[in-house]
Amino acid sequence: MTTMTDASVREFKMPDVGEGLTEAEILKWYVQPGDTVTDGQVVCEVETAKAAVELPIPYDGVVRELRFAEGTTVDVGTPIIAVAVAGAAGEAPVQEAPEAAPAAEEPAAPSGRKPVLVGYGVAESATRRRPRKPQPGPPAAPAAPAEETLYAATALRDTVPAQEGAQTSSAPAAEPERPALNGHGGQRPLAKPPVRKLAKDLGVDLATVTPSGPEGVITREDVHKAAAPSPVEAPTRVQAAPAPAPQAAPTAAAVSYDAARETRVPVKGVRKATAAAMVGSAFTAPHVTEFVTVDVTRTMKLVEELKRSPAEYGLEGLRVNPLLLIAKALLVAVRRHPEINASWDEANQEIVVKHYVNLGIAAATPRGLIVPNIKDAHSRTLPELAASLGELVATAREGKTSPAAMQGGTVTITNVGVFGVDTGTPLLNPGESAILAVGAIKLQPWVHKGKVKPRQVTTLALSFDHRLVDGELGSKVLADVAAVLERPKRLITWG
Repeated sequence: MTTMTDASVREFKMPDVGEGLTEAEILKWYVQPGDTVTDGQVVCEVETAKAAVELPIPYDGVVRELRFAEGTTVDVGTPIIAVAVAGAAGEAPVQEAPEAAPAAEEPAAPSGRKPVLVGYGVAESATRRRPRKPQPGPPAAPAAPAEETLYAATALRDTVPAQEGAQTSSAPAAEPERPALNGHGGQRPLAKPPVRKLAKDLGVDLATVTPSGPEGVITREDVHKAAAPSPVEAPTRVQAAPAPAPQAAPTAAAVSYDAARETRVPVKGVRKATAAAMVGSAFTAPHVTEFVTVDVTRTMKLVEELKRSPAEYGLEGLRVNPLLLIAKALLVAVRRHPEINASWDEANQEIVVKHYVNLGIAAATPRGLIVPNIKDAHSRTLPELAASLGELVATAREGKTSPAAMQGGTVTITNVGVFGVDTGTPLLNPGESAILAVGAIKLQPWVHKGKVKPRQVTTLALSFDHRLVDGELGSKVLADVAAVLERPKRLITWG
């Protein structure tokens, strides 16, 4: 029997799919151990702090091992999948060693083997597992691996239970096993890095926690339960590990919660990046917000006209809505007042005025709020702008927005009016100097030509960085947007 050398197994590492990203969460695997893959084939989908991205494998071969389960957050540069590459240059089959190789090193899934997270379990044959080395002394968890994110690759491989019939009479005599400890079988407890940190903060020994997750993985709920044990459970845990020192007052994290009354949502991916960016924005840039209420009746009439006669304006097959005209109105205002389109260079203490506009459009998606932008929006005609807006929205709803599409924005529009909200005080996107919030468009009584009439009215709010934009400039920009929306016909002639 022959097998490939170790050199023929290639590990595909988590790539840096976006500028400055350090980690990504595996959302879905499209392959399993034993599957054949080809160069360029998508093997998984990952979510970074900016978008969901599909990862292609860069070579041909057979999937040998998936290093992490779906839902795991992995650092950039960490191997996530191992592929046995056939016919690698300079390699030749070699004779297998007399002792059975570890199950995870088999290139494919032989008959009778059970697929597990990190390879294949023991076969239902006379092949036996390598015996564990005796562990003298009291039970103790082995040292943690250098990279916490690799916990599954080692721990799960050691805890795969032998299937019925796997041991035969040729197996050596039973050697001392470490006693089972709350379902861990004497092995290092399985838990994700955030859960380990939570346990450390709460003074909980993971070896004393009974796991409830799949494959014996300890969850956050398990740790919280252990942090506030019931009177019946307390004596058992006290015997297994010393109780943490008493605190003067319990912290918020140490207080247990009722899962039927509360839901805890991990902050990661897009939500995590958004939270960090907004906190940084709020405490870095001095925000000022101004408001104006404007009669947009003519804008709404123009929208209906464009919908009725799209061919006349070059808008065939394109989506026309108020946001299209609002975006064009903002671009007109930026053209008249280019100083609003700038950023603050803290290192050099300079204001950087941009001679291009990458127009950001805030979009609510199932994964959270993202802000992709239309590159060089200032140079687009109305039909081109409509096409770009339609593509941007469709891509965002599908969760396929690329990291590049969310980088380099210069000014942003957020349309809170779609939720029936009158207006708000939007926070700036980091690196930008202005953001325009558009409120709900409602039929309201309005004084028009000296008479009170029902008119379509909305409220606009412009937030800006007061280091770059003073009150005069911000007011002029907001007033210009309002003026264009009051009489929008000029947008057609301006293109």
